[in-house]
Amino acid sequence: MLAIERKNEIMNKLKTEQRVLVAELAKHYGVTEETIRRDLDKLEKEGCATKTYGGAIWGNSTKTDLSYTIRNKTNVDAKHTIGDLVSSLISDGDHIMLDDSSTSLYIAKHLKEKHKITVITNSIEIITELADVEGWTIMSTGGRLKPESLALVGAQAQAMIRKYHVDKAIISCKGLSADFGITDSSEYHSLLKQAMIHSAGQTILALDSSKLDKASFVKIENLDSITTVVTEQIPSDAWLAHFEEMNVKCIYPGAK
Repeated sequence: MLAIERKNEIMNKLKTEQRVLVAELAKHYGVTEETIRRDLDKLEKEGCATKTYGGAIWGNSTKTDLSYTIRNKTNVDAKHTIGDLVSSLISDGDHIMLDDSSTSLYIAKHLKEKHKITVITNSIEIITELADVEGWTIMSTGGRLKPESLALVGAQAQAMIRKYHVDKAIISCKGLSADFGITDSSEYHSLLKQAMIHSAGQTILALDSSKLDKASFVKIENLDSITTVVTEQIPSDAWLAHFEEMNVKCIYPGAK
Protein backbone atom coordinates (compact mmCIF):
# COMPACT_ATOMS: atom_id res chain seq x y z
CA MET A 1 0.00 0.00 0.00
CA LEU A 2 1.24 3.47 -0.87
CA ALA A 3 1.81 5.94 1.95
CA ILE A 4 -0.86 8.30 0.58
CA GLU A 5 -3.39 5.44 0.49
CA ARG A 6 -2.62 4.52 4.10
CA LYS A 7 -2.92 8.14 5.20
CA ASN A 8 -6.30 8.48 3.45
CA GLU A 9 -7.56 5.29 5.07
CA ILE A 10 -6.48 6.57 8.49
CA MET A 11 -8.27 9.86 7.80
CA ASN A 12 -11.48 8.00 6.90
CA LYS A 13 -11.16 5.86 10.04
CA LEU A 14 -10.73 9.01 12.12
CA LYS A 15 -13.78 10.62 10.55
CA THR A 16 -15.88 7.52 11.27
CA GLU A 17 -14.60 6.55 14.73
CA GLN A 18 -13.40 10.01 15.91
CA ARG A 19 -10.28 8.49 17.49
CA VAL A 20 -7.37 6.20 16.52
CA LEU A 21 -4.47 4.59 18.39
CA VAL A 22 -0.92 4.46 17.02
CA ALA A 23 -0.22 0.91 18.22
CA GLU A 24 -3.40 -0.49 16.64
CA LEU A 25 -2.76 1.24 13.31
CA ALA A 26 0.87 0.05 13.21
CA LYS A 27 -0.24 -3.54 13.77
CA HIS A 28 -3.05 -3.27 11.20
CA TYR A 29 -0.81 -1.88 8.45
CA GLY A 30 2.34 -3.84 9.36
CA VAL A 31 4.47 -0.72 9.74
CA THR A 32 6.35 0.90 12.61
CA GLU A 33 4.67 3.18 15.13
CA GLU A 34 6.99 5.96 13.95
CA THR A 35 5.56 5.61 10.43
CA ILE A 36 2.04 6.00 11.79
CA ARG A 37 3.07 9.05 13.82
CA ARG A 38 4.39 10.65 10.62
CA ASP A 39 1.02 9.97 8.96
CA LEU A 40 -0.74 11.61 11.91
CA ASP A 41 1.68 14.55 11.78
CA LYS A 42 0.62 15.17 8.16
CA LEU A 43 -3.08 14.90 9.03
CA GLU A 44 -2.61 17.34 11.90
CA LYS A 45 -0.85 19.85 9.62
CA GLU A 46 -3.76 19.53 7.18
CA GLY A 47 -6.20 20.35 10.00
CA CYS A 48 -7.87 16.91 9.88
CA ALA A 49 -6.60 15.56 13.20
CA THR A 50 -5.24 16.50 16.60
CA LYS A 51 -2.48 14.27 17.97
CA THR A 52 -3.00 12.98 21.49
CA TYR A 53 -1.05 10.72 23.81
CA GLY A 54 -0.85 7.39 21.94
CA GLY A 55 -3.02 8.40 18.99
CA ALA A 56 -5.15 11.15 17.49
CA ILE A 57 -8.68 12.50 17.41
CA TRP A 58 -10.68 13.81 14.46
CA GLY A 59 -10.53 17.54 13.74
CA ASN A 60 -8.54 20.46 15.05
CA SER A 61 -9.28 20.67 18.77
CA THR A 62 -7.88 24.21 19.06
CA LYS A 63 -10.53 25.52 16.65
CA THR A 64 -13.61 23.46 17.47
CA ASP A 65 -15.54 22.27 20.52
CA LEU A 66 -15.22 18.49 20.61
CA SER A 67 -18.03 16.50 22.14
CA TYR A 68 -17.68 15.64 25.82
CA THR A 69 -17.51 11.91 25.00
CA ILE A 70 -14.40 12.45 22.86
CA ARG A 71 -12.77 14.93 25.24
CA ASN A 72 -13.17 12.62 28.21
CA LYS A 73 -11.33 9.79 26.42
CA THR A 74 -8.44 11.95 25.24
CA ASN A 75 -5.10 12.24 27.13
CA VAL A 76 -6.59 10.45 30.14
CA ASP A 77 -3.25 9.66 31.81
CA ALA A 78 -2.15 13.29 31.52
CA LYS A 79 -5.44 14.50 33.01
CA HIS A 80 -5.14 12.12 35.97
CA THR A 81 -1.59 13.39 36.60
CA ILE A 82 -2.77 16.99 36.41
CA GLY A 83 -5.74 16.21 38.67
CA ASP A 84 -3.43 14.80 41.33
CA LEU A 85 -1.12 17.83 41.15
CA VAL A 86 -3.99 20.34 41.35
CA SER A 87 -5.49 18.47 44.29
CA SER A 88 -2.33 19.22 46.28
CA LEU A 89 -3.02 22.96 45.80
CA ILE A 90 -6.55 22.83 47.24
CA SER A 91 -7.11 23.03 51.00
CA ASP A 92 -10.03 21.80 53.09
CA GLY A 93 -12.69 24.52 53.28
CA ASP A 94 -11.66 26.23 50.03
CA HIS A 95 -14.19 27.93 47.80
CA ILE A 96 -13.29 27.13 44.18
CA MET A 97 -14.57 27.55 40.63
CA LEU A 98 -14.17 24.82 38.02
CA ASP A 99 -14.77 25.37 34.32
CA ASP A 100 -16.45 22.84 32.02
CA SER A 101 -13.24 21.37 30.55
CA SER A 102 -12.60 17.64 30.63
CA THR A 103 -9.40 18.42 32.55
CA SER A 104 -11.50 20.03 35.31
CA LEU A 105 -13.66 16.90 35.41
CA TYR A 106 -10.59 14.78 36.18
CA ILE A 107 -9.47 17.35 38.75
CA ALA A 108 -12.87 17.03 40.44
CA LYS A 109 -12.37 13.26 40.66
CA HIS A 110 -9.09 13.82 42.53
CA LEU A 111 -10.58 16.35 44.96
CA LYS A 112 -13.13 14.04 46.54
CA GLU A 113 -11.02 13.31 49.64
CA LYS A 114 -11.02 17.00 50.59
CA HIS A 115 -13.43 18.31 53.24
CA LYS A 116 -16.03 21.10 53.16
CA ILE A 117 -15.20 22.35 49.66
CA THR A 118 -17.56 24.78 47.93
CA VAL A 119 -17.58 24.37 44.14
CA ILE A 120 -19.10 26.76 41.61
CA THR A 121 -19.17 25.30 38.11
CA ASN A 122 -20.89 25.57 34.74
CA SER A 123 -20.28 21.87 34.00
CA ILE A 124 -23.19 19.43 34.22
CA GLU A 125 -20.66 16.57 34.28
CA ILE A 126 -18.85 17.99 37.30
CA ILE A 127 -22.12 18.60 39.15
CA THR A 128 -23.04 14.94 38.55
CA GLU A 129 -19.56 13.71 39.49
CA LEU A 130 -19.61 15.53 42.84
CA ALA A 131 -23.29 15.13 43.69
CA ASP A 132 -22.69 12.40 46.30
CA VAL A 133 -19.71 13.95 48.10
CA GLU A 134 -20.78 14.53 51.71
CA GLY A 135 -20.19 17.91 53.32
CA TRP A 136 -19.57 19.79 50.08
CA THR A 137 -21.57 22.68 48.62
CA ILE A 138 -22.07 22.42 44.85
CA MET A 139 -23.38 25.51 43.03
CA SER A 140 -24.44 25.68 39.39
CA THR A 141 -23.97 28.85 37.36
CA GLY A 142 -27.23 28.34 35.47
CA GLY A 143 -27.34 29.55 31.87
CA ARG A 144 -27.97 28.09 28.42
CA LEU A 145 -26.96 24.47 27.89
CA LYS A 146 -24.47 23.61 25.17
CA PRO A 147 -25.37 19.92 24.60
CA GLU A 148 -22.10 18.94 22.87
CA SER A 149 -20.03 19.96 25.91
CA LEU A 150 -22.67 19.64 28.68
CA ALA A 151 -21.73 23.19 29.65
CA LEU A 152 -23.89 26.08 30.87
CA VAL A 153 -22.94 29.32 29.12
CA GLY A 154 -24.19 32.82 28.33
CA ALA A 155 -24.94 36.06 30.15
CA GLN A 156 -26.77 34.36 33.05
CA ALA A 157 -23.80 32.08 33.79
CA GLN A 158 -21.35 34.99 33.60
CA ALA A 159 -23.50 37.16 35.90
CA MET A 160 -23.66 34.39 38.51
CA ILE A 161 -19.87 33.96 38.43
CA ARG A 162 -19.33 37.69 38.93
CA LYS A 163 -21.51 37.67 42.08
CA TYR A 164 -18.98 35.57 44.02
CA HIS A 165 -15.36 35.73 45.11
CA VAL A 166 -13.55 32.42 45.58
CA ASP A 167 -10.14 31.31 46.81
CA LYS A 168 -9.16 29.61 43.56
CA ALA A 169 -10.45 29.34 40.01
CA ILE A 170 -9.33 26.31 38.01
CA ILE A 171 -9.59 26.59 34.24
CA SER A 172 -8.19 24.95 31.13
CA CYS A 173 -7.88 26.20 27.56
CA LYS A 174 -7.37 25.12 23.94
CA GLY A 175 -4.02 26.82 23.55
CA LEU A 176 -1.29 28.71 25.40
CA SER A 177 1.00 30.88 23.30
CA ALA A 178 3.78 33.24 24.33
CA ASP A 179 2.49 35.70 21.71
CA PHE A 180 -1.31 35.40 22.13
CA GLY A 181 -1.67 34.27 25.74
CA ILE A 182 -4.49 31.94 26.86
CA THR A 183 -6.98 31.12 24.10
CA ASP A 184 -10.11 29.07 23.47
CA SER A 185 -12.22 28.09 20.48
CA SER A 186 -15.50 29.64 21.63
CA GLU A 187 -16.42 33.13 22.79
CA TYR A 188 -19.01 31.64 25.17
CA HIS A 189 -16.34 29.61 26.98
CA SER A 190 -13.77 32.40 26.82
CA LEU A 191 -16.04 34.96 28.50
CA LEU A 192 -16.99 32.53 31.26
CA LYS A 193 -13.36 31.70 32.00
CA GLN A 194 -12.54 35.41 32.01
CA ALA A 195 -15.24 35.93 34.64
CA MET A 196 -13.80 33.09 36.75
CA ILE A 197 -10.30 34.60 36.61
CA HIS A 198 -11.61 37.99 37.77
CA SER A 199 -13.63 36.40 40.60
CA ALA A 200 -10.77 34.45 42.19
CA GLY A 201 -7.91 35.26 44.53
CA GLN A 202 -5.74 32.77 42.63
CA THR A 203 -6.18 31.18 39.21
CA ILE A 204 -4.78 27.77 38.29
CA LEU A 205 -4.41 27.05 34.56
CA ALA A 206 -4.47 23.26 34.16
CA LEU A 207 -3.48 22.00 30.72
CA ASP A 208 -1.68 19.07 29.14
CA SER A 209 1.57 19.78 27.32
CA SER A 210 -0.01 19.41 23.86
CA LYS A 211 -1.69 22.82 24.41
CA LEU A 212 1.64 24.67 24.67
CA ASP A 213 2.65 26.75 21.64
CA LYS A 214 -0.93 26.58 20.34
CA ALA A 215 -3.26 29.51 19.70
CA SER A 216 -7.00 29.09 19.32
CA PHE A 217 -9.66 31.50 18.02
CA VAL A 218 -10.60 33.65 21.05
CA LYS A 219 -8.28 35.17 23.63
CA ILE A 220 -9.21 34.58 27.28
CA GLU A 221 -6.53 36.58 29.08
CA ASN A 222 -2.80 37.24 29.15
CA LEU A 223 -0.63 34.72 30.93
CA ASP A 224 0.17 37.15 33.73
CA SER A 225 -3.46 36.94 34.91
CA ILE A 226 -2.69 33.38 36.07
CA THR A 227 -1.13 32.43 39.39
CA THR A 228 -0.08 28.86 38.59
CA VAL A 229 0.22 26.60 35.54
CA VAL A 230 -0.11 22.85 36.11
CA THR A 231 0.88 20.37 33.42
CA GLU A 232 1.76 16.67 33.21
CA GLN A 233 5.42 16.94 32.14
CA ILE A 234 8.26 19.40 32.37
CA PRO A 235 7.89 22.18 29.78
CA SER A 236 10.76 23.33 27.57
CA ASP A 237 13.46 25.62 28.98
CA ALA A 238 11.98 28.44 26.93
CA TRP A 239 8.57 28.00 28.56
CA LEU A 240 10.05 27.69 32.05
CA ALA A 241 11.90 30.96 31.47
CA HIS A 242 8.72 32.60 30.17
CA PHE A 243 6.72 31.46 33.21
CA GLU A 244 9.41 32.88 35.50
CA GLU A 245 9.41 36.17 33.57
CA MET A 246 5.60 36.39 33.93
CA ASN A 247 5.84 35.54 37.65
CA VAL A 248 3.74 32.40 37.08
CA LYS A 249 4.54 29.29 39.09
CA CYS A 250 4.76 26.12 36.99
CA ILE A 251 3.98 22.77 38.61
CA TYR A 252 4.71 19.42 36.93
CA PRO A 253 5.73 15.95 38.21
CA GLY A 254 9.04 16.28 40.04
CA ALA A 255 8.97 20.07 40.22
CA LYS A 256 10.60 21.54 43.33
